[in-house]
Amino acid sequence: MLVTTTHTIPDRKVVKTIGLVTGEAILGANIFKDIFAGIRDIVGGRSGAYERELVQAKEIALEEMEAEAERIGGNAVVAVDLDYETLGSGQGGHMLMVSASGTAVVVE
Repeated sequence: MLVTTTHTIPDRKVVKTIGLVTGEAILGANIFKDIFAGIRDIVGGRSGAYERELVQAKEIALEEMEAEAERIGGNAVVAVDLDYETLGSGQGGHMLMVSASGTAVVVE
């Protein structure tokens, strides 16, 4: 499956536009990761725990979007947009949400 943030794919011709496809992932980061991330932020380091969670959520969202495109007859997704959000702030920690959306197309 070809996936791009651009509206066209070089050397490929869009022969059919199918429609909007999306994928979402919401992952929880446990309280120990939250505490560790907070300490790292204070000392200026990077939070590896959050980075790994974010990468995993992005991969899941993209996989879901690609699966939907394939299910409705597409072989590529163009104009892909990724959005990142954090949800919640209680003692259970934050939830990380990634949503991917794009236009399913058929390309030659």
